[in-house]
Amino acid sequence: MSDVTPDQLPALPVTFRPGRTRTVLLAAGTALFLVITLIALLLEHLSPGERISFVFTAALLAGVLFLLARPKVVADEAGVTVVNIVSRRRLEWAEILQVHLRPGDPWVFLDLSDGTSMPALGIQPGIAKRQAIADARTLRALAEERSTAGPGAARG
Repeated sequence: MSDVTPDQLPALPVTFRPGRTRTVLLAAGTALFLVITLIALLLEHLSPGERISFVFTAALLAGVLFLLARPKVVADEAGVTVVNIVSRRRLEWAEILQVHLRPGDPWVFLDLSDGTSMPALGIQPGIAKRQAIADARTLRALAEERSTAGPGAARG
């Protein structure tokens, strides 16, 4: 059961994402791209092709960091959109049976009505553990409140 009461639920839509982790990844990706590009421009002995290779490599590395910063979970009136590193999936509230963030889990897992479990990387304890726990509790409360089974109902 969730520690969040129905009157404490946020107004929808609400977006959950690892803010600090995202900031670090975006800053690192930008800095990496700028430094490698600057090096490519300052090294006089490089040919134009080598310079382009440096910039292309910098763009690829920055792109990977930007992809790692992409995860989020967006809850709205109709359901939840889970955006992971390279995938996006829309779920109706009734499809979400349970929301888990157990000690040691790298991110939240959603138990779905089709019998599968889905990772939701938008809520991860990494740098901001307390925020991730609060976000997981809020998402759990929203799922319980909006499920067709209703809050507190047994889930199978």
